[in-house]
Amino acid sequence: MAEAQETQATTAAPKTARKAPAKRKPAAKRKPVAKRKPAAKRTAAKKAAPDFAANAQETGRNVFLAGLGFYGKAYDQAQEQFSELQKQMEARRKKADKVYKELVKRGEKLEKEAKGAIKDIELPKLELDALTDRKKLDARLKKAKARFAELKDSVRFKSAA
Repeated sequence: MAEAQETQATTAAPKTARKAPAKRKPAAKRKPVAKRKPAAKRTAAKKAAPDFAANAQETGRNVFLAGLGFYGKAYDQAQEQFSELQKQMEARRKKADKVYKELVKRGEKLEKEAKGAIKDIELPKLELDALTDRKKLDARLKKAKARFAELKDSVRFKSAA
């Protein structure tokens, strides 16, 4: 037994000779230093996020309003062009009516002159002898051609329009 005590003593001695590492007090929970931001930067970051969102929302709204304004401006220009075309068409209609009335008056005048010229031409009674006499027929034909040439010259337009 003495040996047993001795072995226990030798084995116990080293156990007592070894000291257990000193236990540290648990440290307060801390965040790693690298991730921690100073107080001023943290508040600035919190303010920057809402500012960015508000800025993005405002920019999006401005883009929408710009598109709406473009559409409105294009619509107004189309309306102006349409109104201008209507005015031009109305002016052309009035001008066409005026020219039409002038042409009708001129036609009536020429009709009167032509009727007067036809009355002036002597038309013989239909006789077989008058149709067979070539000289008389040629003389009357020349007289009629001369009269129609006069009418034709009086009808010619004074200027090409």
